[in-house]
Amino acid sequence: MAIPFASQHTANFPELLRYLGVSVLVSTYQAGQAIILRDQGAALNTHFYAMDRPMGLAADHEKLAVGVGYQVWEFRNMPAVAAKLDPLQRHDACYLPREIHVTGDIDIHDMAYGHDGQIWLVNTRMSCLCTLDRMHSVVPRWRPPFISGYDLTDRCHLNGLAMRDEEPAFATALGESDNPAGWRTDKARGGILIDVVRNRTAARGLSMPHSPRWYRHRLWLLESGAGRLSTFNPQTGRQNVIAELPGFTRGLDFVGDYAFVGLSQVRETAVFSGLPLTERVADRHCGVWVVDIVRHRVMAYVIFTGDVREIFAVQTLPSRFPTLLDLDNPLLRTSYMLPDAAFQEIAPADPLQLRFEQAVTHHQRGELDTAIAGYQELLAAHPDHIPTRYHLGMALVDAEQWQEACNELQTVIEQEPRHAEAHNALALCRHRLGDPEDALRHFEQAIAADHQYAAAHFNRGLLLLKRGDYRQGWKEFEWRWQLPEFTPFQCPQPQWRGEDIHDRILLVHTEQGNGDALQFARFLPLAAQRCHRLLLVCPEPLRALLSTAAGVAETRLPGVLQVDSFDVYCPLLSLPRVLDITLDNLPTQIPYLDVPTYITVPPLPKDGRLKIGLVWAGSITQRLDEKRSCPLLELLPFLDVPNIAFHSLQIPVNAADRALLDAHSVINLESELTDYARTAAYIQQLDLVISACTSVAHLAGALGKPVWILLAYHADWRWLEEREDSPWYPHTRLFRQRSPGDWSELAARTKQSLEEWSMKKSNEP
Repeated sequence: MAIPFASQHTANFPELLRYLGVSVLVSTYQAGQAIILRDQGAALNTHFYAMDRPMGLAADHEKLAVGVGYQVWEFRNMPAVAAKLDPLQRHDACYLPREIHVTGDIDIHDMAYGHDGQIWLVNTRMSCLCTLDRMHSVVPRWRPPFISGYDLTDRCHLNGLAMRDEEPAFATALGESDNPAGWRTDKARGGILIDVVRNRTAARGLSMPHSPRWYRHRLWLLESGAGRLSTFNPQTGRQNVIAELPGFTRGLDFVGDYAFVGLSQVRETAVFSGLPLTERVADRHCGVWVVDIVRHRVMAYVIFTGDVREIFAVQTLPSRFPTLLDLDNPLLRTSYMLPDAAFQEIAPADPLQLRFEQAVTHHQRGELDTAIAGYQELLAAHPDHIPTRYHLGMALVDAEQWQEACNELQTVIEQEPRHAEAHNALALCRHRLGDPEDALRHFEQAIAADHQYAAAHFNRGLLLLKRGDYRQGWKEFEWRWQLPEFTPFQCPQPQWRGEDIHDRILLVHTEQGNGDALQFARFLPLAAQRCHRLLLVCPEPLRALLSTAAGVAETRLPGVLQVDSFDVYCPLLSLPRVLDITLDNLPTQIPYLDVPTYITVPPLPKDGRLKIGLVWAGSITQRLDEKRSCPLLELLPFLDVPNIAFHSLQIPVNAADRALLDAHSVINLESELTDYARTAAYIQQLDLVISACTSVAHLAGALGKPVWILLAYHADWRWLEEREDSPWYPHTRLFRQRSPGDWSELAARTKQSLEEWSMKKSNEP
């Protein structure tokens, strides 16, 4: 049984989108969908847009073009429309259809914008590159030198286009043929790269090349038949393979140091038989893979399951949460794009509403000082305008001006006592100011005003968990699935909620971050005792390690498990509620994870010194990373404690930190830490791990390794309040900031403790 549209992803895929400030548009003609991949907190949001065989994609600033069936659709971004979409303040771009150009059935492949916004497209059936004008279906502009004339017989399967300086520079084809469908005679190795400027074939012998791109002064292309991303020097003919991926590679775009590559499963037809990819990879995937083009390694991926089996194009969009409107959307009737001159002559709107919307726009853009000033100026003239005062309070929350935010939100509540959102925000402020009792009271008032207010339930749950009230906390924690940033697992089977399943197969899937998965893996043995068989779905970096958890019969990657292979499912972080976990019965059997027997790493040097692992920062893409992470510079005082060999377990390490590590003789293991099992193998060789609140801290704790965790002033719920130990990890010691942002004092305390620990260890027999 197939799920029509579903996906699974590595935990860091949405984080990476957030970090880069982009979303990803994918076309799949096989499924008849354009799919936008968007960051939604800890989860990936997928927005589907039904189209007739969408293939080529092109984007340029506010413009977007899609090759659809026998047409080219052009869209324009109208941010003002995005602001009107539900949920409010979520969307930052909205693409509206502006033109539909009928090309006829020419099998449009790659597309790109050139000079003056002109669209270039690959006309595959006519074996040429074309542009568009209003008088003609298409305007042929170039064809390969070996093509003698235009017809509709797909002579060479011209498919890819690389632009350089906004002009066509290179093209790819599956064969150097001038005969109808002649490219099919040697599809596995007959592919070519064509230099459009010099009008000559630059390379032969490629395996189904696709998606050439000119990026950072280099030519990149995909050898789809081999599942490769490569760079190519058209002058020397030298090819450098950057990554080999588990699918038919087609669709390529770049942002910063990352390549976004589309993968397809490959159809079981004669056209796709005999390819290097099918010989190399038996279990092929459909999805989008992110490759670090500097370090030549896969960073993240999303796998499509169900009816999506092939991808054609991948296009990044310069917005975090865009959407496309179809022709039936009622907003098209009330959305107008006018020339600047006409726009200047529009009759003025209500001044109050206009000033309010301007301040909200600054707020949405993160321009907090400007937004706060705008709200305050508006309130000076209209002190009773509740929406403005509430938004001012929220802007002050975002600016972490907690007391000022409290004052404004309290005024909102005095004017409107059942303002649920204001109660929720005020509760967050009161918690930050050290009054958890008042925070709980306002969370409860928010819920009383709106019983289905998911954010208030969830926030209340986090505070209850932090205070150690696990039974009530887990119950409220389940409201996370009602939040827009969380995407529930979609399948026909029911979710396990504690009923008898002794004769049933239970699927448990990870969610949120890798640290959460490592921490909550302790519950897998208990869940396994309640079912006939337990299957665990987790991302590749965790798979080898989590397979060592007691009771796990099998681990699978997201998207490769058939939907009829289990009876019930449960999110990993929902197990504590199902199992009725409290502080009194929290499983503390340590270790509960181990290094797989087949994992081996080089031994660390044995020079008589104590060996300590060091991690100072979490994921670069985490929203709260800058708060929970400690700058390496702040830790330098204790790097000089004698008789200790420090080993960096940090990933990634930037250039400045790398220089600091070298200067203090810290061994950098970054290149060795390709997954959590290998990281665990290195941790097993250490005497101690010192880490900020990161997944490595949880990994060390799960292995039973002594770990010191450096916590920000407002630490995560899992570390409870004030205490220096953790019921989750008996061998853990917590070092908390005594004032917000003060890592220096914490580092000084850590150094003193480290000196005492080192002396004690040295005196042990």
